[in-house]
Amino acid sequence: MMQRFCGTIGSASMLLAGYFLLNILLRAALPHSLELDEAEQTFYAQYLLAGYGPQPPFYNWMQYAVDAVAGPSIWALSIPKNVLLFLCYLFYGFAAREMLKDRTLQAAAMLALITLPQVSYMAQQDLTHTVALLFATSLFLFGFFRTLERPSLLSYLILGIATGVGIIAKYNFALMPLIAVAAVIPDREWRQRLLDWRILPAFAIALAITLPHLHWLYGNVELASHGTLSKMIDSREASDLFPAGKGLLSLLIAIIAFAALPIAIFAAAFRRDFIHALSAGDCWTRLMERMIVISLIAVVAVILVTGATHIRERWLDPFLLILPIYIFRKLEVAGADLSLGLKRFLNVVPVLMALVLIALAARVIGAEFIGSYTKLNVPFADFAKAMTDNRQPPALIIASDRYVGGNLRLQLPDVPVIISGFPNPGIAMNAAAAGPILVAWRGPNPKEAPMPPEISTWLKQNGLEPDAIGSLALPYHFGKSGDTYALGFAWLERK
Repeated sequence: MMQRFCGTIGSASMLLAGYFLLNILLRAALPHSLELDEAEQTFYAQYLLAGYGPQPPFYNWMQYAVDAVAGPSIWALSIPKNVLLFLCYLFYGFAAREMLKDRTLQAAAMLALITLPQVSYMAQQDLTHTVALLFATSLFLFGFFRTLERPSLLSYLILGIATGVGIIAKYNFALMPLIAVAAVIPDREWRQRLLDWRILPAFAIALAITLPHLHWLYGNVELASHGTLSKMIDSREASDLFPAGKGLLSLLIAIIAFAALPIAIFAAAFRRDFIHALSAGDCWTRLMERMIVISLIAVVAVILVTGATHIRERWLDPFLLILPIYIFRKLEVAGADLSLGLKRFLNVVPVLMALVLIALAARVIGAEFIGSYTKLNVPFADFAKAMTDNRQPPALIIASDRYVGGNLRLQLPDVPVIISGFPNPGIAMNAAAAGPILVAWRGPNPKEAPMPPEISTWLKQNGLEPDAIGSLALPYHFGKSGDTYALGFAWLERK
């Protein structure tokens, strides 16, 4: 049945559209508290800047545009994310169409992204910049394969757009064009694509897209790199004689975590055909093999140079996303009858879709039984109501961090929000605080939230003195009786 329903990219796209609509509706049905990335996007969407910190700005710009039109809401967060994910699958299908002859295989390759946990589950759970990276990678693969197979000005422009968007989506994407060039060089015919005049407008459009952020990056390299490097390097391991050894082991584990499930599903669906396909190949499979090997060598080089000890699976997204197309190409080249294997594979797809939706709901609704609370379980709507009840609405909110700031902006969308380290100098501190100011911060434990010294110091430096200080410990959504989350707050006036 699934083979008939998903026999083409067009029909498979209808299934995906329905699936992502369900994801949007599920997010709207869950508590309207925010995950960390969602909160950061909601907070940053107040400002249109060339750079925001350790992550490039593509997703921030997109969220700014959406919030400017629709205002901050769960819908404004979930719809753009799911549209980008749908486009990621769609352009991946277009890339598969350039690589595979059989239309059902093309559709299956597009749907195969659901077998990658980083794409199907983690992207929905709490990722934003990585979602933009996935979209840019699929668009790049489509433009790249099309340029090699049937070059045109359009295909080169697609490459340029994908490169520009990818670089300002996640910095690790910058390796992708270099990897593609290195993988093409051994083939005499494909090398000519690098000398085609149409590569110049592609380069120009990529530069135009990235230039505003590159100009910002030039003066803010340390700010942009510090966050990522701190995640990659554990300071407790800095004294190790060979910290990169742990990084290489971490890379191996990340590769296995990324690829184990899809390979297992392919092997179970195609069985003997999968085994036979391992030895099959042609110029296209060799190209993809070179891309994967070169990308992993590049990651190893980063580990050795930086001494990185932690490599996360999602950092491999642009380099290993090609895996399903690669496997399907080998299966097609092997020349076996794949109809039975395709039937088994496509029947797994709706099961995986259902499991993703169930897991996303269960981690929140079942938190009491799981024994671990997500950020969606934190009752921010109740906090906002309790802090502002029977009071004049604040003219300004000062939050301890982006997580608290983003959540309070969602609950009080008409009130500007700042944090002690942001906006940067040169951006007005919303001095429109000609009324009461609300300060909020997270507590050190679930029961109490005294004002942190760094906040009180920052308030004094800015001529602000608390008028009333309080603390709230409210029960989690779907939590055990007695389990609470603490938030501290203060009301104050300018001196």
